[in-house]
Amino acid sequence: MASGRDEDDIPAASGSPDASLTQDDSFTATSRAGLTYPWGDAAPGAGETIRIADGISWARIPMPGSLGHINSWLLDDEDGIAVVDTGVCLTICSDAWKALYAGALADKPITRVIGTHLHPDHIGLAGWIAKKKGVPLWMTRGEMLTARMIVGDTSDTVPDEAIVQSRGAGWDDEAIERQKTGGWGRFGMMVFPLPRSYVRIKDGDVLDMGAHKWRVVVGSGHSPEHACLWNEREGVLVSGDQVLPRISSNVSINITEPDADPLGEWLSSIDKLLDVVPGDVIVCPAHGEPFKGLHVRLMALRDEHRMRLYNLAEAIAKEPMRAVESFPLLFNRPIGPDQLGMATGEALAHLKRLEVEGRVEREDRDGVWWYHGVA
Repeated sequence: MASGRDEDDIPAASGSPDASLTQDDSFTATSRAGLTYPWGDAAPGAGETIRIADGISWARIPMPGSLGHINSWLLDDEDGIAVVDTGVCLTICSDAWKALYAGALADKPITRVIGTHLHPDHIGLAGWIAKKKGVPLWMTRGEMLTARMIVGDTSDTVPDEAIVQSRGAGWDDEAIERQKTGGWGRFGMMVFPLPRSYVRIKDGDVLDMGAHKWRVVVGSGHSPEHACLWNEREGVLVSGDQVLPRISSNVSINITEPDADPLGEWLSSIDKLLDVVPGDVIVCPAHGEPFKGLHVRLMALRDEHRMRLYNLAEAIAKEPMRAVESFPLLFNRPIGPDQLGMATGEALAHLKRLEVEGRVEREDRDGVWWYHGVA
């Protein structure tokens, strides 16, 4: 299965400025109007779970960093429990799992681990649980292969592709020098070695868990092939980061696919979820509390992105700009050095969407990208 790393070899702390390394939280404003929270602000404590519906329980795994936690969803699977998402590879998370094994899960064997997508707060301990419990990891192919590629990039040297993107976006020399000295490959530090083998899931698959069946609904944009799980009979959607109640998920261009259109994929995924999943389901997100109002939330996310695109296109029509000049039009908070990378990825995603829609053009001036309006 995994490498020879000891199953209890979990670091206590991360050297990252934001130890969660989630890439989940966007810097954009979002509306939460119209949502209801059946459990209010309640959350399960250490070693505890809360029953959400027949076939699913909720555990909360604490994490360092800005988000502070990830929700793990525990699905009844024959005589055991399938774990959906795990937390990062840090002792604060592994200790939470040990408390669950001694508490709410004491008499329930783990049957499989399901990763909604590749970010470390979701699969950081997937390999650890799979190894410790002798169970398989289930993921979509796009997420698993991308995770392997990124985890395997352990170079300490910032790659040339990253410097090219930063310079193109308009970073100054000081910011680029800070990037060069900041190191690389921190993603792998937050992920316990993944199993060499996995079970592939894909859009439309139905995961048979005895009394319950969960349909895989794949979205994209936040990550390559994000799996949501929908129990139609019970009216429950495990949404991962594809739909969050209080924050907008980060949608960025990164160096693995510099010419991608992730915001276009994100908007298409919103339309797909509106079409496929009913609006009255209980939504079980990766962060925040379970809520109702799926369609209201999806339409708010779609409309707010569309408004930002409109405002950005209008501003570029008046005056050419680089990605760094677009920050005040896109984000509802100042962007400091620690947020610069993620903000740049999001800004480039919005600018790429405008390019694809034929509303702006990109000009390369000595390695710096300027965006112009299209007459």
